[in-house]
Amino acid sequence: MPAVDGSIWKLCFYNNINACILFLPLILVFGEVGRVASFSRLTDLSFWGMMTLGGVFGFAIGYVTGLQIKFTSPLTHNVSGTAKACAQTVIAVVYNSSSKSLLWWTSNMMVLGGSSAYTWVKSREMQKTAHRGPQDSAKEKLLPGEKENPGV
Repeated sequence: MPAVDGSIWKLCFYNNINACILFLPLILVFGEVGRVASFSRLTDLSFWGMMTLGGVFGFAIGYVTGLQIKFTSPLTHNVSGTAKACAQTVIAVVYNSSSKSLLWWTSNMMVLGGSSAYTWVKSREMQKTAHRGPQDSAKEKLLPGEKENPGV
């Protein structure tokens, strides 16, 4: 965040620019140019509509990720992402009635338990700092050029 002056918008912009710039050479390196050129739906409007929708959602996820890091910490973001992925995996296994070993279940429960413990400790820390006094959220600026009175 210090590299982008604490701006979520700049962080999202630079992340997306980096992804676009790095993506093109990887297509060349892995020899995918021919596959892209011969893709039958390359000129299909519905294909590009879905690609655009995916891009919008990807940008939104990146923005929310930046907000989570800005208002918590990179570690909290990492723990949150790991817990989410682990919970999704456990739900999928239960939903599909898949058979997994005791070691698999133990490792997933350790991840979820550790994430829960981290959340509990962070919650306790936040409760201790909350007694310092409430902050005026009306004075908080989310965008760099935001005026004092947004008129809402």
